[in-house]
Amino acid sequence: MKPIGPLMWEHRLIEQALSAAGPEIERIRERREVNPVFVDVIVDFIRTYADRTHHGKEEEILFRDLAKKPLAAEHKRIMDELVAEHVMSRQTVGRLVEAKERFLQGADTRAEIAAGLTTLAEFYPKHIEKEDKHFFFPCMDYFSPAEQAVMLEAFWAFDRTMIHEKYGRVVETLTGRKAILPK
Repeated sequence: MKPIGPLMWEHRLIEQALSAAGPEIERIRERREVNPVFVDVIVDFIRTYADRTHHGKEEEILFRDLAKKPLAAEHKRIMDELVAEHVMSRQTVGRLVEAKERFLQGADTRAEIAAGLTTLAEFYPKHIEKEDKHFFFPCMDYFSPAEQAVMLEAFWAFDRTMIHEKYGRVVETLTGRKAILPK
């Protein structure tokens, strides 16, 4: 299996999760109701799964290793765009969280919450298509089969640490102390 296989599987799960945003956006716009729990769940999914787990593998492994290769100008341009899009997603999620917090304090931020959810729901399919159809496959040509096998193993190792990282943060929040994580 090529290392892009797990990344593309992750894309399918991200698409499924964000498909839930449409009905929530409609509820906010039509009924003027916000479900803060939905916002918390989608934010946790995007931050933990889409950004830290998925984008983490891309940025900390795939893109890092690609940066060591003599990339064609087109591939370098797309990689730079993808990194900028990851940053934009993080900023959008941050604004969504702030809008939800202000909503809970009594401010009318329904339009901001709907806009943040809409931005994410519209962004990810385009971002995923760019990676799946225009970037991942050509980039595998820069790596030998042995390098691809090492990268795939690095992806699996990265995933194994994620549960500890996530819940280490939970412990730190609960206790106010740095969590001791397995090596």
